[in-house]
Amino acid sequence: MRMHQVEVDEEIFQFVKAHAEPLVDTFSSALRRLLPLSEKRGPGPTSFRREGPHEPAGILPLLPNRVPQALRQILEVVHLVLSGPYDRSSATHYVARHHKVAPQTIIDKYTRQLNSTAGEFDQILEQSGLADLRKILKSKFSEYSQLIDEVITRCLKESGKTQ
Repeated sequence: MRMHQVEVDEEIFQFVKAHAEPLVDTFSSALRRLLPLSEKRGPGPTSFRREGPHEPAGILPLLPNRVPQALRQILEVVHLVLSGPYDRSSATHYVARHHKVAPQTIIDKYTRQLNSTAGEFDQILEQSGLADLRKILKSKFSEYSQLIDEVITRCLKESGKTQ
């Protein structure tokens, strides 16, 4: 890929730096992860929120305030993985930074609380239609069954993956 040299102001530099994974990201890779670069990755403006004055639209799903943090964080990781270019690990780190918690806190949500390992969670995310994920989440968060279906269906549709 051809590279270009550009100048950015200090505020932009600090923002990208704050969202970069140390010793892993380049400025370009961190910026690429932050920007909605294609239609498949960028959802419509009404279904996803802007997270702040510098946050790209379409990164995280808009969920009601009443949704438990565990469910919220799991669905955010799922959305980031399905909308790519995130893998589970980078999605976990993004959600952790967003909520200002350690990545292990997010990992705990989809491992210990869902009684799975990270590897098992990866396998669940690869399944067509995410039927097992829906079942697990509905058993843990039964009062949010409809929301779980809506969010996962929307993520699958917007990612171009079939159900």
